[in-house]
Amino acid sequence: MDRQNRSIINNLLRNWPRNTVAVSVWLNGQSVYRQLAGTYVKSGWIERVGQGAFKRAGENIDWSGGLYTLQTQLNMSVHPAGKTALQLQGNAHYLPSSLKQSRIVLFGSKNEKLPEWFKSYKWEVAVRYVMTGLFGKDTGLGLTTYNSGNYGIKISSSERAAMELCYDVPIRESFDELDQIMSGLTTLRPRMVQELLEECGSVKTKRLFMYLAEKHDHAWVKKLDLGRVDFGAGKRSLCKNGHYDGKYKIVVPK
Repeated sequence: MDRQNRSIINNLLRNWPRNTVAVSVWLNGQSVYRQLAGTYVKSGWIERVGQGAFKRAGENIDWSGGLYTLQTQLNMSVHPAGKTALQLQGNAHYLPSSLKQSRIVLFGSKNEKLPEWFKSYKWEVAVRYVMTGLFGKDTGLGLTTYNSGNYGIKISSSERAAMELCYDVPIRESFDELDQIMSGLTTLRPRMVQELLEECGSVKTKRLFMYLAEKHDHAWVKKLDLGRVDFGAGKRSLCKNGHYDGKYKIVVPK
Protein backbone atom coordinates (compact mmCIF):
# COMPACT_ATOMS: atom_id res chain seq x y z
CA MET A 1 0.00 0.00 0.00
CA ASP A 2 1.45 3.39 -1.00
CA ARG A 3 1.80 6.37 1.35
CA GLN A 4 -1.33 8.15 0.06
CA ASN A 5 -3.58 5.13 0.52
CA ARG A 6 -2.13 4.50 3.97
CA SER A 7 -2.90 8.10 4.92
CA ILE A 8 -6.48 7.72 3.67
CA ILE A 9 -7.08 4.50 5.62
CA ASN A 10 -5.65 6.09 8.77
CA ASN A 11 -8.01 9.06 8.42
CA LEU A 12 -10.89 6.72 7.67
CA LEU A 13 -10.35 4.65 10.81
CA ARG A 14 -9.94 7.81 12.87
CA ASN A 15 -13.30 9.21 11.71
CA TRP A 16 -15.21 5.92 11.79
CA PRO A 17 -16.92 5.19 15.14
CA ARG A 18 -16.16 1.68 16.30
CA ASN A 19 -18.80 -1.03 15.94
CA THR A 20 -20.75 0.87 13.28
CA VAL A 21 -21.37 0.39 9.58
CA ALA A 22 -19.98 2.66 6.86
CA VAL A 23 -21.83 3.03 3.57
CA SER A 24 -20.53 4.14 0.18
CA VAL A 25 -21.90 7.69 0.32
CA TRP A 26 -20.02 8.34 3.57
CA LEU A 27 -16.88 6.54 2.39
CA ASN A 28 -16.82 8.76 -0.71
CA GLY A 29 -16.67 11.75 1.62
CA GLN A 30 -13.60 10.17 3.21
CA SER A 31 -11.97 9.86 -0.26
CA VAL A 32 -12.60 6.11 -0.21
CA TYR A 33 -14.26 5.40 -3.53
CA ARG A 34 -15.48 2.04 -4.79
CA GLN A 35 -12.17 0.73 -6.16
CA LEU A 36 -10.21 1.81 -3.09
CA ALA A 37 -12.80 0.26 -0.81
CA GLY A 38 -12.28 -3.00 -2.68
CA THR A 39 -8.55 -2.66 -2.13
CA TYR A 40 -9.06 -2.19 1.60
CA VAL A 41 -11.26 -5.30 1.70
CA LYS A 42 -8.54 -7.35 -0.02
CA SER A 43 -5.93 -5.90 2.35
CA GLY A 44 -7.97 -6.98 5.37
CA TRP A 45 -8.70 -3.49 6.72
CA ILE A 46 -12.46 -3.63 6.26
CA GLU A 47 -15.11 -6.28 5.61
CA ARG A 48 -18.32 -6.21 3.60
CA VAL A 49 -21.65 -6.16 5.43
CA GLY A 50 -23.68 -6.05 2.23
CA GLN A 51 -23.94 -4.14 -1.04
CA GLY A 52 -22.21 -0.79 -0.47
CA ALA A 53 -21.85 -1.33 3.30
CA PHE A 54 -18.77 -2.19 5.35
CA LYS A 55 -17.47 -2.70 8.88
CA ARG A 56 -14.02 -2.60 10.40
CA ALA A 57 -12.24 -5.94 10.09
CA GLY A 58 -12.79 -8.17 13.10
CA GLU A 59 -15.43 -6.00 14.74
CA ASN A 60 -18.81 -7.24 15.89
CA ILE A 61 -21.67 -4.92 15.04
CA ASP A 62 -25.18 -5.08 16.42
CA TRP A 63 -28.41 -3.55 15.15
CA SER A 64 -27.70 -0.21 16.82
CA GLY A 65 -24.43 0.10 14.89
CA GLY A 66 -26.39 -0.33 11.69
CA LEU A 67 -29.08 2.06 12.86
CA TYR A 68 -26.46 4.69 13.66
CA THR A 69 -25.50 4.59 9.98
CA LEU A 70 -29.10 4.92 8.79
CA GLN A 71 -29.51 8.02 10.92
CA THR A 72 -26.16 9.77 10.46
CA GLN A 73 -24.94 8.71 7.02
CA LEU A 74 -28.23 8.18 5.18
CA ASN A 75 -30.25 10.83 7.08
CA MET A 76 -33.18 8.47 7.64
CA SER A 77 -35.86 8.99 10.30
CA VAL A 78 -35.72 5.31 11.37
CA HIS A 79 -35.51 4.99 15.16
CA PRO A 80 -36.16 2.57 18.03
CA ALA A 81 -39.81 3.05 18.90
CA GLY A 82 -42.63 1.82 21.09
CA LYS A 83 -41.72 -0.94 23.52
CA THR A 84 -38.07 -1.01 22.42
CA ALA A 85 -37.55 2.68 23.24
CA LEU A 86 -39.35 2.28 26.57
CA GLN A 87 -37.14 -0.68 27.43
CA LEU A 88 -33.97 1.25 26.64
CA GLN A 89 -35.08 4.03 28.97
CA GLY A 90 -36.08 1.68 31.77
CA ASN A 91 -39.81 2.34 31.46
CA ALA A 92 -40.78 -1.29 31.01
CA HIS A 93 -39.28 -2.59 34.22
CA TYR A 94 -40.17 -6.24 33.82
CA LEU A 95 -38.57 -6.40 30.35
CA PRO A 96 -34.88 -6.34 29.30
CA SER A 97 -33.47 -2.80 29.32
CA SER A 98 -30.35 -3.22 27.17
CA LEU A 99 -29.51 -3.34 23.49
CA LYS A 100 -29.29 -7.14 23.80
CA GLN A 101 -32.96 -7.88 23.21
CA SER A 102 -34.59 -10.71 21.31
CA ARG A 103 -36.76 -8.38 19.23
CA ILE A 104 -36.58 -4.69 18.42
CA VAL A 105 -39.16 -2.35 16.97
CA LEU A 106 -38.15 0.41 14.56
CA PHE A 107 -40.43 3.13 13.19
CA GLY A 108 -39.73 5.23 10.11
CA SER A 109 -41.54 7.68 7.89
CA LYS A 110 -44.16 6.57 5.42
CA ASN A 111 -42.58 4.98 2.32
CA GLU A 112 -39.09 5.12 3.91
CA LYS A 113 -37.65 1.70 3.09
CA LEU A 114 -34.71 0.08 4.82
CA PRO A 115 -31.64 -0.52 2.63
CA GLU A 116 -31.13 -4.10 1.55
CA TRP A 117 -27.91 -4.54 3.52
CA PHE A 118 -29.70 -3.68 6.77
CA LYS A 119 -32.61 -6.02 6.05
CA SER A 120 -30.47 -8.99 5.04
CA TYR A 121 -27.72 -8.77 7.69
CA LYS A 122 -27.98 -11.28 10.56
CA TRP A 123 -28.32 -8.98 13.59
CA GLU A 124 -28.98 -11.80 16.10
CA VAL A 125 -32.29 -10.10 16.92
CA ALA A 126 -35.60 -10.02 15.13
CA VAL A 127 -36.24 -6.58 13.63
CA ARG A 128 -39.80 -5.37 13.07
CA TYR A 129 -39.97 -2.22 11.00
CA VAL A 130 -43.06 -0.02 10.75
CA MET A 131 -43.41 2.70 8.11
CA THR A 132 -45.92 5.27 9.27
CA GLY A 133 -46.56 8.99 9.19
CA LEU A 134 -47.87 8.85 12.77
CA PHE A 135 -46.69 12.37 13.62
CA GLY A 136 -46.90 13.91 10.18
CA LYS A 137 -43.91 15.62 8.65
CA ASP A 138 -42.25 16.46 11.99
CA THR A 139 -40.28 13.21 12.10
CA GLY A 140 -37.95 14.48 14.85
CA LEU A 141 -40.66 15.44 17.33
CA GLY A 142 -40.21 13.69 20.65
CA LEU A 143 -36.90 11.98 19.91
CA THR A 144 -34.01 11.80 22.35
CA THR A 145 -30.42 10.52 22.24
CA TYR A 146 -29.46 7.14 23.63
CA ASN A 147 -25.74 6.71 24.32
CA SER A 148 -24.59 3.20 23.45
CA GLY A 149 -20.92 3.81 24.28
CA ASN A 150 -19.01 4.52 21.09
CA TYR A 151 -21.87 6.43 19.49
CA GLY A 152 -25.34 7.79 20.12
CA ILE A 153 -28.58 6.96 18.36
CA LYS A 154 -31.89 8.79 18.27
CA ILE A 155 -34.74 6.93 19.96
CA SER A 156 -38.29 7.85 20.91
CA SER A 157 -38.74 9.67 24.19
CA SER A 158 -41.01 8.00 26.72
CA GLU A 159 -43.90 10.19 25.60
CA ARG A 160 -43.56 9.36 21.93
CA ALA A 161 -42.77 5.69 22.59
CA ALA A 162 -45.94 5.30 24.66
CA MET A 163 -48.04 6.61 21.77
CA GLU A 164 -46.20 4.40 19.29
CA LEU A 165 -46.99 1.43 21.52
CA CYS A 166 -50.67 2.49 21.53
CA TYR A 167 -50.49 2.60 17.73
CA ASP A 168 -49.25 -1.02 17.71
CA VAL A 169 -52.11 -2.32 19.91
CA PRO A 170 -53.88 -4.67 19.36
CA ILE A 171 -52.43 -6.02 16.08
CA ARG A 172 -48.73 -6.22 16.97
CA GLU A 173 -48.63 -5.63 20.74
CA SER A 174 -50.96 -6.66 23.57
CA PHE A 175 -53.35 -4.39 25.42
CA ASP A 176 -52.46 -5.96 28.79
CA GLU A 177 -48.78 -5.20 28.37
CA LEU A 178 -49.54 -1.64 27.27
CA ASP A 179 -51.82 -1.19 30.29
CA GLN A 180 -49.07 -2.35 32.64
CA ILE A 181 -46.46 -0.09 31.03
CA MET A 182 -48.77 2.94 31.01
CA SER A 183 -49.41 2.49 34.73
CA GLY A 184 -45.75 3.27 35.40
CA LEU A 185 -45.44 6.36 33.21
CA THR A 186 -45.92 8.82 36.05
CA THR A 187 -43.31 11.39 34.98
CA LEU A 188 -44.19 12.13 31.36
CA ARG A 189 -43.70 15.77 30.35
CA PRO A 190 -47.11 17.36 29.75
CA ARG A 191 -45.75 19.87 27.21
CA MET A 192 -44.28 17.06 25.10
CA VAL A 193 -47.43 14.96 25.47
CA GLN A 194 -49.47 17.96 24.33
CA GLU A 195 -47.33 18.50 21.21
CA LEU A 196 -47.44 14.84 20.29
CA LEU A 197 -51.20 14.57 20.76
CA GLU A 198 -51.74 17.60 18.53
CA GLU A 199 -49.49 16.20 15.78
CA CYS A 200 -50.57 12.55 16.00
CA GLY A 201 -52.60 11.46 12.98
CA SER A 202 -54.08 8.29 14.49
CA VAL A 203 -57.42 8.77 16.26
CA LYS A 204 -57.26 5.32 17.86
CA THR A 205 -53.77 6.05 19.23
CA LYS A 206 -54.80 9.32 20.86
CA ARG A 207 -57.98 7.90 22.37
CA LEU A 208 -56.27 4.80 23.76
CA PHE A 209 -53.38 6.82 25.18
CA MET A 210 -55.69 9.23 26.98
CA TYR A 211 -58.05 6.49 28.16
CA LEU A 212 -55.17 4.68 29.90
CA ALA A 213 -53.56 7.89 31.18
CA GLU A 214 -56.82 8.84 32.90
CA LYS A 215 -57.46 5.28 34.06
CA HIS A 216 -54.17 5.37 35.97
CA ASP A 217 -54.85 8.90 37.21
CA HIS A 218 -51.48 10.36 36.20
CA ALA A 219 -50.90 13.86 37.54
CA TRP A 220 -49.58 15.20 34.22
CA VAL A 221 -52.99 14.66 32.61
CA LYS A 222 -54.36 17.67 34.49
CA LYS A 223 -51.87 19.93 32.69
CA LEU A 224 -53.07 19.00 29.20
CA ASP A 225 -55.37 21.12 27.05
CA LEU A 226 -57.40 18.42 25.33
CA GLY A 227 -59.55 21.02 23.60
CA ARG A 228 -56.67 21.49 21.16
CA VAL A 229 -56.57 17.77 20.29
CA ASP A 230 -58.60 16.28 17.43
CA PHE A 231 -60.06 13.00 18.69
CA GLY A 232 -62.09 12.41 15.53
CA ALA A 233 -65.63 11.06 15.27
CA GLY A 234 -67.25 7.65 15.53
CA LYS A 235 -66.41 4.64 17.67
CA ARG A 236 -63.09 2.78 17.70
CA SER A 237 -62.79 -0.83 18.85
CA LEU A 238 -59.82 -2.92 19.96
CA CYS A 239 -61.81 -6.10 20.59
CA LYS A 240 -65.22 -7.71 20.57
CA ASN A 241 -67.45 -7.69 23.66
CA GLY A 242 -65.12 -5.39 25.55
CA HIS A 243 -65.59 -2.38 27.81
CA TYR A 244 -66.91 0.75 26.08
CA ASP A 245 -65.54 4.06 27.33
CA GLY A 246 -68.07 6.74 26.49
CA LYS A 247 -65.70 9.68 26.90
CA TYR A 248 -63.19 8.49 24.31
CA LYS A 249 -65.63 6.30 22.36
CA ILE A 250 -63.34 3.30 22.40
CA VAL A 251 -63.92 -0.38 23.15
CA VAL A 252 -61.09 -1.97 25.14
CA PRO A 253 -60.65 -5.45 26.69
CA LYS A 254 -62.44 -5.88 30.01
